[in-house]
Amino acid sequence: MNKPQIEYIQELILENRERIAFIMGNGVNRYREAPETLSWDKLLLRLWEQTYAETLSSCPPGMTLTEFYDILEMDNKKNVHLQKEVVNLMDEWAPQDHHRLIVEGIQALDVPLLTTNFDATLAKSVGCSPLRITKEGFSHQYPWSDYYGTKQLDAPCDGFGIWHINGMCKYPGSIRLGLCHYMGSVEKTRKMVSKEDDNLYHSQYKGVREWLGYRTWLDIIFNRSLFIFGLALEENEVFLRWLLIQRKMYFNKFNLPGRQGWYLYKKEDPPISMGKRLFLERVGFTFLELETYDDMYDGLWQGLGQ
Repeated sequence: MNKPQIEYIQELILENRERIAFIMGNGVNRYREAPETLSWDKLLLRLWEQTYAETLSSCPPGMTLTEFYDILEMDNKKNVHLQKEVVNLMDEWAPQDHHRLIVEGIQALDVPLLTTNFDATLAKSVGCSPLRITKEGFSHQYPWSDYYGTKQLDAPCDGFGIWHINGMCKYPGSIRLGLCHYMGSVEKTRKMVSKEDDNLYHSQYKGVREWLGYRTWLDIIFNRSLFIFGLALEENEVFLRWLLIQRKMYFNKFNLPGRQGWYLYKKEDPPISMGKRLFLERVGFTFLELETYDDMYDGLWQGLGQ
């Protein structure tokens, strides 16, 4: 393990623990290639096989995974509830030691953990329960005030909780799979940020803390420094990329200090693409590199927060 670099990143996290939040992707499930884990593209290919009498080895070039799902949904002549099928395929997923180690480290810091994953593997790893901040505005399609945790919070930034950006298996209808789903999330967010009364921008103009998204995970995005890891954040992550753009525009408009961003990745060959690097740098993220996945999913979390 690269101890000097791990220690540097741990110190950075601890120095920013009063304002930091984490965003984690499916890399945590793919680590060590455990038999019960699946990649997102493999999951979609299994849905394809259940929907068509045809086998594909990969998503065809020239089409994003979100578009691939929309084609599946559009041609779903068997009327299969694809979101429920995703939940069924994830039922077998179980936490491993590294899930517990990571979540315990973030829990010890008492800060929010956002994930793009649908499954409850992270919550299961430390025995979290489903909780809700408010019933106001709740829907099974957008349960954005629901989280997994061990204590009741008044607001998402108040302490540790696991928040699901793209939906959660508990509510199959909330799972964001296709481009059409992502566009729905964008439209809902846009209203809360700048269109409806009591939106995020109005809260700044009026000098008040609460806004329409105050009791949803959106408040974490706009009011915390973000540490992203285990997430490729490729072009198909339409919603999250759009959110990061809106976040930066909000900071620029109101000249808000103190919100930072870090993107942790494993040293790669080839390196991160120029476009992805340019995008993340322009929305305010600094790159942090570790040598191995063992460093990222094990070494970094040893003793963190204790």
